[in-house]
Amino acid sequence: MAKFNVGDTVYLVESNRMIREVLIVKYSGGFYTIRFNDSGGGIKVREHRLHALKEEAENAIEKAHPRQKSTWTRWDL
Repeated sequence: MAKFNVGDTVYLVESNRMIREVLIVKYSGGFYTIRFNDSGGGIKVREHRLHALKEEAENAIEKAHPRQKSTWTRWDL
């Protein structure tokens, strides 16, 4: 059963680091066909990569890659 409906605007998490707004075009066999709002291109993705709210997508990125304090230090010459 589909979580989103055709015509819904949702947010896609790309490469666990970028969020893009997309439009649901079709649902079939566990895959959503989506269209990117900014470029007009489209792809098929599974449901776990889509989020109803931008905040949900941001939280998914933080879970996958929690921010860590940098170990880099500056050497003053």
